[in-house]
Parts: sequence; structure tokens; C-alpha cells
Amino acid sequence: MYSLEGKTAIVTGAGSGIGRSVALLFAREGVKVSVSDINATDGNETVSMIREQGGDAFFTQADSGKAEDNELLVSKTIEKYGRLDFACNNAGIGGPAAPTGEFPIDGWDKVIAVNLSGVFYGMRYQIPEMLKAGGGVIINMASILGAVGFANSPAYVAAKHGVVGLTKNIALEYGAKNIRAVAVGPAFIKTPLLKDFDEDTMNWLVSKHPIGRMGEPDEVAELVLFLCSGKASFITGCYYPIDGGYLAS
Repeated sequence: MYSLEGKTAIVTGAGSGIGRSVALLFAREGVKVSVSDINATDGNETVSMIREQGGDAFFTQADSGKAEDNELLVSKTIEKYGRLDFACNNAGIGGPAAPTGEFPIDGWDKVIAVNLSGVFYGMRYQIPEMLKAGGGVIINMASILGAVGFANSPAYVAAKHGVVGLTKNIALEYGAKNIRAVAVGPAFIKTPLLKDFDEDTMNWLVSKHPIGRMGEPDEVAELVLFLCSGKASFITGCYYPIDGGYLAS
């Protein structure tokens, strides 16, 4: 009843981490995957992994922070597969660490461009194609920092709060047209975004999760898959934390 076989999905930032896990899981469920990343080597590796497991995927190199790259990505997806059913707007960057009064302007501009404007740009071109297909599901990757603050990360926190707001707007504007939108809020997940943290910082981050560990990308991917399925047909416009209890403290 809830098979996703034959559907088509765009996944941004799919060259590693959560995005790669989402792309691989979509493919295992029979979804054709349009893989996007700014890093061509990583993106093509994800496509190879999908094809090795018998899935259908192709790669487009794109900078999510540029409107024209998002337009191109959607255009190539339609050219290849003829329709768009799902979009996981996952691409994101961490940015500099500094208090608001000292935060570098170029750092602010870059984080907002990728983490917030990039989500808007993606939806701007995804939605018209979903309407042509009779509906669809948009999953916007927010963060637990879409619900709370985090010292020395003003741009990231502002962008992720903005993603949650944008997602609510899509639900209001397009719910009656069979497009659902959900913001997913992972806590700290074992991805390349954490590669520069030292051991003490990693241990401190683990301590923020009552479950006693960080999350795995595959755990987030499972939530994305559920939200795209018919099992989640009455879920839209909301913010779904997946956080090991982080927000409970």
C-alpha cells in the first residue's frame, strides 16, 4: 500500500553523512534518486553505491547556495526521470564559531546562503514540478538548533530556525494541493560536519544527549523515509526532532 517504487527524489548534500544515507535508503525502496552535492567526487561515489545495490541514480554538481544551481538540478531531474515526487533539502555547512558581536560577516553570508536561502531556492523550483506530478513531499533538514540556541553559532541557529518557518509556510500554501512539508531536526549526528572537533568537544556533545551517544545518519534516513511514505499522510507543517533526548533537558 505504501510502496515508493518508481517514485523520484532529489537529495541535496548527498555526497556524505545524512544526505548519503537518505539517498541510499530511497534507492533501496525503489526510488530513483537525483543526487546533488558541491563535491563531485563524493556525489559520484554515492551514485556508484546506489548502482552497486541495484538502484537508479545520477549526479549533478550543484552549490545549494546559488539559485541557478537549484534550478539546473530540478531541470536535470525532470529531463532524466520526467517527474519529481520527493525532495530532501539536506545540504548545509557549519560555519565559523564566534559570538554574535564578533561573528565574521562573510561567514554569516555563507551560512545563510547555503543553509537557509538554499532551502528556499530548492523549494522554489521543486514545488512547480511536484504540482505537475499531482503532489509530493518536501523534507527540509533543520536541526535541533531550529528549536534552541547554541552559543557561538548565530548564523547556523538563525538559518535553521528559518528553515522551520519556511516549512510551515509550505504546508499552509500547498497542503490543499497535495504537497506535504516537514522539517527534520537531528541532534548531533556522526557526519563529516563534526570532523574538526577535538575529543573533549566530542565527549561534551555526547553528554548533551540523554540516550548516551550521538546519532547515526541511517537513523535520520529512516525518519525521512517514513515521512515521505503514505504512513505519514496526515503529517505536514511540523518540526520533527530526532535527537536522543537533547531537547528534553
